Amino acid sequence: MELEEIQAVWSEMSNQLEQQKKLTDKMILMMTQQKYRNKLNSIVYPEMIGAIICYIMALFILLNLSKLDNWYTMLSGVITVLIVSILPILSLGTINRMRKLDVATNNYKQTLMQYAKAKKNFQKVTRASYYLGFIVMFTIMPVTSKLINGKDFFSETNSVWTLVIAIPIGIFFFIFFSRWVIKCYTDNVNSAESLIKDLEENS
Repeated sequence: MELEEIQAVWSEMSNQLEQQKKLTDKMILMMTQQKYRNKLNSIVYPEMIGAIICYIMALFILLNLSKLDNWYTMLSGVITVLIVSILPILSLGTINRMRKLDVATNNYKQTLMQYAKAKKNFQKVTRASYYLGFIVMFTIMPVTSKLINGKDFFSETNSVWTLVIAIPIGIFFFIFFSRWVIKCYTDNVNSAESLIKDLEENS
């Protein structure tokens, strides 16, 4: 085989290897993109269910607002409606910004910077949701007592139940459940970030 033929064969093999490498890299990026979105979907779906529940609750309170016949139940109802209406928008908005990151197209540094910013915003909203949720836990009690049972939550018949049993149980459940949710969300967010960082190691 002459030198020219050897060079031609070598050149063709090099081109094939380069094309195969590009195809492999593209497949890795596409798989990473899918895994990345799956990680964040595990946060999105529960948040969407939570948003539906929040808006049903807000609608129920608004439709029965006239039944809140004293100043503190009315104030509690208004505060509850405002918080449960705003929180899903903020939460889903920050998660959606993370999901929209194009891991397969953007360069590594650009993607990581955008993700870091979106993650920081998500963490801020998560902390705000925790504190606002704690407020809702207290504002929803007199509202539901009035709308469902037709009773004043702070009446004498409810006082012992309210102070000794309902509020402590509510606080315990809220703290336990909130911390569990935050831990799950944090694990998924960190896993999604790890997928992006792995791209640099594989590049």
